[in-house]
Amino acid sequence: MNELLTLLEKDCRQTPQQLATMLGRDEKDVAEEIARCEAEHIILGYPALVDWTKTNDEMVTALIEVRIAPQRGDGFDRIAERIYQYEEVESLYLMSGAYDLAVTITGKNLREVAEFVHARLAVIDGVTGTATHFILKKYKEKNHLFAKLPEQEERMLFV
Repeated sequence: MNELLTLLEKDCRQTPQQLATMLGRDEKDVAEEIARCEAEHIILGYPALVDWTKTNDEMVTALIEVRIAPQRGDGFDRIAERIYQYEEVESLYLMSGAYDLAVTITGKNLREVAEFVHARLAVIDGVTGTATHFILKKYKEKNHLFAKLPEQEERMLFV
């Protein structure tokens, strides 16, 4: 199963027939395994990875660190659930370190992200602090390169 999931994670556009060929397995078995993984929520979706810098839409991505006071009986889960329900939230992780949660959001501009942080996130009961970091340039995400760096001209160093 892990080999199949790895292949799907790299390129989910492959057909069960293509996957079966790569795995040396029967197409029907591969299709059934994919369906089972979807039903058991092992496969959660098939998102496209978009390089928004190559479109006419201006977008800004932010990583927001959130410090929270854990709730009795619920720990971090109740506050995390409240945060992940916002449509703007793309990802949410419980972290070790100085902050407890890491939230990733994308907005149309810096002001939209700032508005989300101060009007929605920072006012949640139990949130004790935030630190917002704006992504300036993406080089690689989910094993995909966004832009290759230009080849460096090799020069000899004379001493």
